[in-house]
Amino acid sequence: MKKLIFALIAGVAAMGAAQAQSTTAGRGYVGIGVATADHSYPSIVQGATDIKGDGYKASAKIFGGYDFNQNYGVEAGYTDFRRSDVSYSQGGIAHKGSDKGYGMYVAGKAMLPINEQLSAYGKLGVAYSERELNETSGLKTSRHDTGAYAGLGLQYNLTKEVALTGEYERYGKTKSFGAKADVWTVGAKYSF
Repeated sequence: MKKLIFALIAGVAAMGAAQAQSTTAGRGYVGIGVATADHSYPSIVQGATDIKGDGYKASAKIFGGYDFNQNYGVEAGYTDFRRSDVSYSQGGIAHKGSDKGYGMYVAGKAMLPINEQLSAYGKLGVAYSERELNETSGLKTSRHDTGAYAGLGLQYNLTKEVALTGEYERYGKTKSFGAKADVWTVGAKYSF
């Protein structure tokens, strides 16, 4: 699935480069960002108590897309939710473990220019998410889901090619452990 998202980003970037040579109507872009999600464990193990996790952690995000015009576009992205440690007690016995995960999406994008430099946008599409929990006892648990993806954000154009973004994203369903589906992201993108 990771290869598919990278192929989609590369395809959109190539399509954008070809389009940029023939007309100025549409533009492709690529970007990087820092995403943060709360790493929580509400239903890690039945009967678990004293659950302690790492909370919010910064993670890396890459994305790419194509703006057909100033109002509509498409975007694909991948966020690697960093490893997070967890500890809990069950039946008076202490347990430790760590989780890792990622989320990726493909979405349509609608943009509303506020002025020449600032615009608001919304994204709606499909996301695939995966979480894996490894306990020191050797027990492994993994969960994955495909669901709706949504995002709301602001973009500030520094130049015609470079912009800063800030957004709230929702990667599918509520997660039973690891990085939550609610993500805050700041990033930079380059249009060509």
